[in-house]
Amino acid sequence: MNLLSAPIELRGDWKASPPNDVSVVVSRMRSASLDGIPLCSDRQPNGLIVDRHPAGPPAIWLHGEPRDKAWIIVDISDLQWCQLSYQFGHELGHVLCNSWEPFANAVVPCRWLEEALVEAFAIRGLGLLARSWLENPPFTNDQAYGAEIEKYRDDLVGRYEAASSDTGSRGKLSLWYKEKQSTLEKIGGLNAAEGPIILALVARFNEDQTLISDYGAVNRWPGRSGVPVEDYLSLWESSCKQIGSGGKLPVAIRAMLGLS
Repeated sequence: MNLLSAPIELRGDWKASPPNDVSVVVSRMRSASLDGIPLCSDRQPNGLIVDRHPAGPPAIWLHGEPRDKAWIIVDISDLQWCQLSYQFGHELGHVLCNSWEPFANAVVPCRWLEEALVEAFAIRGLGLLARSWLENPPFTNDQAYGAEIEKYRDDLVGRYEAASSDTGSRGKLSLWYKEKQSTLEKIGGLNAAEGPIILALVARFNEDQTLISDYGAVNRWPGRSGVPVEDYLSLWESSCKQIGSGGKLPVAIRAMLGLS
């Protein structure tokens, strides 16, 4: 059992969104996001619960029971498969980063970095989902919806590009980080200010998707995101060695931020 094969259970009121169709979309997004990625974490759930709430932001519910399942909350409009795929993909990224167990509260100063990681993961997944939908739609005569998914992804990228307009090329990311570090360390969730690092990560994953295997080593140490970024990256590198993932991603991020 791993995160790619764990059974998915739906909960909540899906209203006009047929549960069977919801399951198809969620499963397709999971496959698009995780196919070909070594899943090395020793803390993978034995099941996923996807729960539609009538209001409130998407989230991971840090629950006590069932203890072995990750609980993902989404808040979507009826039949909005782009919205569902994105919200599920982002929260699946948190699960991949071991942020689903009851004690897995994300705290500053490094919460921003996990949010950037999982947003980049979701954007990459949407691109792959769009391609697979165009080539092999899950619903009859629905190839055209792949273009809708692609547009949704491009709109997300455009939002972060707008936030990155004063950053220049990826080679200047270290200058961005030096300027924005104090702001980032106070951020309690996903924020457009993280745009430059999100886009840089998406570009890296398009070059080498195996980097994502290192997500499975995140947060396996006491303190989790509540440590300074230099310590966070060092602990992450050590954790990669412990579970046998490649260990290249924390090294790459260290270089991106000019901390090496």
